[in-house]
Amino acid sequence: MTNRVTYAPQDFQKMCKQAERDHETKKLVLLMERVKRQIAARQSQPEEVPVINTSATRLPSRSVPLER
Repeated sequence: MTNRVTYAPQDFQKMCKQAERDHETKKLVLLMERVKRQIAARQSQPEEVPVINTSATRLPSRSVPLER
């Protein structure tokens, strides 16, 4: 026979909530590190200015049914 540790239901729920918080904290830390790397990569690249073509006309949407 093995000796099993039995937790009270409230203790088990507390442990589950703590594990969930730990998991969310790890995910948040990874996300913050990824954002920091992206910001650093953007700052190291030369800034590009987007070119806007003002002479282009807007084409009609094909999803709108034709009016009669």
